[in-house]
Amino acid sequence: MTRALTFAIAIAGALSFLILGLPLPFLLGPMSACLLAALFGARMTGAGQFGFFMRTFLGVAVGASITPELIHHLPDIAISLMFVPLFIASIATVGYPLLRFVFKFNPVTAWYSAMPGGLQDMLIFGEEAGGDPRALSLIHATRVVVLVSIAPVMIAMTYGLDLSAPPGAPIASLPISQIVIMALAGLIGWKLAKRVGLFGASILGPMILTTILSLTGVVQTRRPAEIIQAAQFFIGIAVGVKYVGITRLEVRSNITAGLVYSAVMALVSLVFFKIIVTLELAPSLDALMAFLPGGQAEMVVIAIIAGADLAYVVTHHVLRILTVVLLAPVVARVLNMRK
Repeated sequence: MTRALTFAIAIAGALSFLILGLPLPFLLGPMSACLLAALFGARMTGAGQFGFFMRTFLGVAVGASITPELIHHLPDIAISLMFVPLFIASIATVGYPLLRFVFKFNPVTAWYSAMPGGLQDMLIFGEEAGGDPRALSLIHATRVVVLVSIAPVMIAMTYGLDLSAPPGAPIASLPISQIVIMALAGLIGWKLAKRVGLFGASILGPMILTTILSLTGVVQTRRPAEIIQAAQFFIGIAVGVKYVGITRLEVRSNITAGLVYSAVMALVSLVFFKIIVTLELAPSLDALMAFLPGGQAEMVVIAIIAGADLAYVVTHHVLRILTVVLLAPVVARVLNMRK
């Protein structure tokens, strides 16, 4: 019953965005509706394993777009990738003091809340180190909501792109064999990546497997539009339900901290965006998508719909998350951060 209520609220949100002509209706509609419902006390739940399965199609979409021609261009982005560790260090230098000394979170909570990594990874590391899991969850969820909401508006205003256009070919126009291959690549890639403990397994596993199939000529078609729209829907739900059970105290402390930190993070992102564009290391749209540290799945969705260079964007986000996952716990131990 709880899940049925969640789906009903999410569908209402998507329909509202469609009727009003707002950008990314299948992502921002469910996300906004579930968030508002949670703030008003609605008891909702995510889509469970099926929601993770739907994310696999984002990995498949990215992998299918990586062709031999794109591989030849990867060395061209090496200099741009060198800015990613500096980008992370800049965010940590600004974010940690803000959350530690202005919002008074304990050192562990402030450190892992300031890290621009994956929500689940930072929540696990932070909780194991003695941080406040609820604060970590809400601050990172707010970061994702703010940046994912800002990005489409910036893109629409700056580039005049139609973000309501279908993100691929109609599923009816694709061969059944290709659809089956992509679905299997998503499922198998996810399960294999999860078994070996790869972060972001539901996206990176399918992406790696589909890339292999694309480079070998097995996958030869565009992503189905309806599947990408469905993936957006479930991702929107997953973000929105993070706010279920939120209290007024958490709104005043955790959400306020998340909003302020997101604004600071956006400013740091714009500085690096300006550097990359000024040095002519990437087109401005690609640079914007690569240096906005929203959720991995959410930024992939926006990049697909905006028509950005997926290889460039995804490579930067993977490097960002990998760097944070590998180094954040090490730095925390070196600095002897304790609750």
